Amino acid sequence: MRASLIQIAVDPDESVEARRQRAASLVVAQRGSDLVVLPELWPVGAFAYTVFEEEAEPLQGPTHEVMAKAAAEAGVWLHAGSFVERAPDGTLYNTTLVFAPDGGRSAVYRKIHRFGFDKGEAVMMGAGEELVTVALPQTTLGLATCYDLRFPEQFRGLVDAGAETLVVAAGWPERRRAHWTLLAQARAVENQAYVLAVGTAGTHADIPQAGHSIVVDPWGEVLAEAGSDEEILTVEFDPAKVGATREQFPALKDRRLGLALPS
Repeated sequence: MRASLIQIAVDPDESVEARRQRAASLVVAQRGSDLVVLPELWPVGAFAYTVFEEEAEPLQGPTHEVMAKAAAEAGVWLHAGSFVERAPDGTLYNTTLVFAPDGGRSAVYRKIHRFGFDKGEAVMMGAGEELVTVALPQTTLGLATCYDLRFPEQFRGLVDAGAETLVVAAGWPERRRAHWTLLAQARAVENQAYVLAVGTAGTHADIPQAGHSIVVDPWGEVLAEAGSDEEILTVEFDPAKVGATREQFPALKDRRLGLALPS
């Protein structure tokens, strides 16, 4: 399976519409990949809280339209990162869209864990409530966004729902880059799954971004890692390795906590 992670730079001098069109062009250029992944809140920037209200869009707004068209033109499965969604009741969400190679929408995931503690996303956005998986012909994806990476119970829930490849779209800051790499490897090892984690490059809202998108195999080995600048990280991996790893080292079968134990 061939996956391309688009580590797009979020430049405050580039308009949202210009970046939307540029992202679409980058997706189309990945024709030949099976899966293409964009990062978190790439249209506006994950820390650009001051423009969330202004740039929020309905689920089937301009980002949906442009990304659906790009997926169809490229003939790829497209994890379109995330954007600021305004729900019909006015609530804002950090929302991920996944499109099939024909451009049809296959999944919607609203970020469960909101970052910011008592400010920013944590107070401006609603929290998602559903774990989301997407069945591709080669593997089943489990969806997560940025801060979700710090909550292992979400990933274990995705594995219980059948996920074999965990996809994390992020806008992770440079100052905590060591955590990014460590947690991506930890989620892969503990769940015996692939982790495809893609972040943004550049600086937005005065926050330098970590970049360093990464692909980790079920043993925790790093298959590919980007640098800090805008880059497209393309990697080929074998989805069958998940089942083989779980069979060879069946740690998941020894779980006790979180399961209904015999009396």
